[in-house]
Amino acid sequence: MGSFSVWHWLIVLVIVLIFFGRGKIPELMGDVAKGIKSFKQGMSEDDNKDATPTASPKTVDHQREETK
Repeated sequence: MGSFSVWHWLIVLVIVLIFFGRGKIPELMGDVAKGIKSFKQGMSEDDNKDATPTASPKTVDHQREETK
């Protein structure tokens, strides 16, 4: 009862093909792959930017005002 049989998976596959069609699934997977590539590229650019600091961090000197 906890697992699906082969018939369950075949029915799910038929329903998915009816909704999306044969041509839409590869297009969708291509878009997912492009998104993953863009994400990885963005992460590597962030790592490279963090590795080479361009300027020293700026500090602000603040003195507490004394109240009377």
